[in-house]
Amino acid sequence: MSSNKTLHKCPEKDFIILNLTDTQLSNEEWDEGHPNRQILEYTITELIQRSNPDLITISGDIAWAGNDIAYDKFADFIESFHIPWAPIFGNHDNQGGSELVDNVATRYMKRPYCLFEKGDPVLGNGNYVVAITEKDELITALLLMDTHDREKYVNVDGKEYEAWSKLTPAQIEWYKEQISHLKENGCKDAILITHIPINAYRKASACAYKRDINLKELTPAQALGDECWEADYKESTGVQYEDISSFPLDDGVFSAVKEMGLTTHILAGHDHVNNWIIRYEGIQLIFALNTGPGCYWNPVLNGGTVFRITGDGVKDVHHEYVDVSHLL
Repeated sequence: MSSNKTLHKCPEKDFIILNLTDTQLSNEEWDEGHPNRQILEYTITELIQRSNPDLITISGDIAWAGNDIAYDKFADFIESFHIPWAPIFGNHDNQGGSELVDNVATRYMKRPYCLFEKGDPVLGNGNYVVAITEKDELITALLLMDTHDREKYVNVDGKEYEAWSKLTPAQIEWYKEQISHLKENGCKDAILITHIPINAYRKASACAYKRDINLKELTPAQALGDECWEADYKESTGVQYEDISSFPLDDGVFSAVKEMGLTTHILAGHDHVNNWIIRYEGIQLIFALNTGPGCYWNPVLNGGTVFRITGDGVKDVHHEYVDVSHLL
């Protein structure tokens, strides 16, 4: 395997993973007393106090490319909790080019609690595996992968367009190699974490929501019920307030996930006001709950996403909402 990052689960308790996403404040927003900093720090502190995580993952768009103060302030804050944290970069992190994001990665790798690994530069910056073991038995693994920024493609009309990027064919082969190693070592299941959602998210949404539902008006409370979901998707939850920003053509990722097995959950950030969880063709697809006011947000959809790992692997996943109305 490409990573020797291993965390140990205590047999007497569940292993908790807290995911944060799209925290992206600017240098100025990290100024002391700035309201957006207050909201973000309150949200994260509340999430950590509630969930008591063993690991914090960050699914991209940590700050804005070139805002070095913001990246370092964020790391200072996360490090203050003395909890291992495993970030990946998003499109906004990558927009400044490879040198800028590599400089951030270098600084993060010097942080005592940061698990980040650059990985093979041909694949991007930050493709790595974090393994969770119990009594030397491999329970669950997290594959954290860089979905880059944007790329061009040729549509069926023969014209060239630009869209949000995706995992490359080389990354998909890397993914397959990691899954093969994990299976050989007896791993029970795996979680794939990216920033930009894979193309299958579009298909899952089209299948799961009832056709007559007005997605813009659906509330999180209503999405807990059965009325908005098709018959085979009654266990789904969450809302979709914006179009899904994945690469528009089949990216090959979901086919690889199904071919290889083992991966039971895929989590993405990127779409700040989408937060649904849909089981699609046996795989739980998850839009991470947005964390804080960075870039754009809906205060109703604020918080983080929590995974609970038992000795048998991933037991469940849910969103943990944080009310910040008193700070607005």
